[in-house]
Amino acid sequence: MLRIVLFIYLSFLSFISCREFDPGLYQESLDNGLLVNEGFNRCISYVNAWNLHADSITGLIPRNLRESSDYWNAWDAAADNYPFMVLTSSILMPEFFSGKALRMLESEKLLTPRIGRLPDTYSFTKQGFLNETIDTSQVIFGSAEYMKDGLIPLTEWLGESPWSERMTEILDDIPLLTRVVKEMKGKSFGPNAVMEVNGDLLQVLSRMYWFTGKKEYLEWGALIADYYLNGLNLPVTNSARLRIRDHGCEIISGLCEIYLAAYYAWPEKRAEWKPFIRKMLDRILEAGRNEDGLFYNEINPVTGEIISGGIADNFGYTLNAYYFVGIIDSVPGYREAVLKALSVLYEKYRNFNWENGGCDGYADAIEGALNLFNREPVEEARKWLDSEIKVMWKYQKPDGIVEGWHGDGNFARTTIMYCLWKTMGILPDHWDEKLLIGAYEKNGILRIALSCENGWQGKIKFETPRYSEKMHMPADYPRINQFQQWFTPDRKSEYRVSFFPSGKKVKFTGEELINGIPVTVRPGEIKYIEVKGKNMRHF
Repeated sequence: MLRIVLFIYLSFLSFISCREFDPGLYQESLDNGLLVNEGFNRCISYVNAWNLHADSITGLIPRNLRESSDYWNAWDAAADNYPFMVLTSSILMPEFFSGKALRMLESEKLLTPRIGRLPDTYSFTKQGFLNETIDTSQVIFGSAEYMKDGLIPLTEWLGESPWSERMTEILDDIPLLTRVVKEMKGKSFGPNAVMEVNGDLLQVLSRMYWFTGKKEYLEWGALIADYYLNGLNLPVTNSARLRIRDHGCEIISGLCEIYLAAYYAWPEKRAEWKPFIRKMLDRILEAGRNEDGLFYNEINPVTGEIISGGIADNFGYTLNAYYFVGIIDSVPGYREAVLKALSVLYEKYRNFNWENGGCDGYADAIEGALNLFNREPVEEARKWLDSEIKVMWKYQKPDGIVEGWHGDGNFARTTIMYCLWKTMGILPDHWDEKLLIGAYEKNGILRIALSCENGWQGKIKFETPRYSEKMHMPADYPRINQFQQWFTPDRKSEYRVSFFPSGKKVKFTGEELINGIPVTVRPGEIKYIEVKGKNMRHF
């Protein structure tokens, strides 16, 4: 009799859970799982492929696999490729991360410093520096690029680590050469190099001020900003050329980032800079965009002449600055500029010839749009992102190499950003090449779908508020080379989690979600998880 009663009770619970569960609500999560699986496995393939080309003695990777295969350099190999081998392995390849990736850093620190701890180009065949004489411009440029494009993203993801220590070493030794770059000598550097390096330094100094709390970094950034934010050297009034694409747009973002830092930490400086920041941004909007609201590669900001009519793949990087300045200065037109650009992408810029058709152009365009979509979820932008990631993925060859140069790292960086969107920032504690994990949030409900052909048992971990806990920033403002936050639990809040098809319901704290909740998926099974509770939103 007891067995009959128990059977009826369990059947009733199953009936109730089935009424609550609608598998159709999880279709987007299931679709996202397929994308995440492909994206993450592509990143692993990229790391393994480049690892095969590492120098057998030093362990360092070459600048590219063509004419520069004999040497490592700071502004390409270290800035754009190696860091994203580290990033990929930190998420998906723990043995590589704690082994080969760390040894490559130790080798670089041992072999490449030329002035203090600042790196210079290293030749594998010479087993020493490529150039016998020191080119200080090259050392400055390489150091700035290594920090901004490579070590800052790793620090934003990992927090304190050997890579953040390396960045501090380099940053603290830059003053051995200069504090404000006013001239770049040498045939390797064009007229935009000065602005690029100063823009790099401004972004690094702004973020390292928050990361370390050292006021001297903010004061150093102010020294660079003071050089530009005046009636004499403002980028839109003192030059006949302003490059808004890569190798030029960095100064726009850098000046705006230090302006944001001053908004929170140095209001007197912010007030001093405000008219010049606004004049710069207004003039670029006026003279630097096409009819769709995307930026030209290069203009004469004084006359308004279009010097290079190509469309900058870095449009989103520049619009980041407009977005947060528009908020802190209450300028609605800056947000409208963002919305205008996002709204035309799907209709007019699919399969677009970014940067002469190279994969890196797609990477930069996708990242910039994704960063803005994270704040402004425009439907046209969502469709464009899903379309263009598939175009970018087609560049990867069967062996894992993408194009065989340092830009291959950007392929992985962009792919990981995209996959984090498709999981809402939720990651498994270990990866299986057959694992499908996808998530989607709508109307305050997060829905997750997991399956694995081989079965899978482990924890799924929700994201921490990295901008505050790891970077100590007052706000999650949109910025170059950040990893967006999607579903970020409040550690102290309570979350109602339902597991289907079992119908099991559990209450977790945000702290428990961040530390990871256990999940078991049997072969052939799809586990559906519904989460209700507070999502910590960003700036």
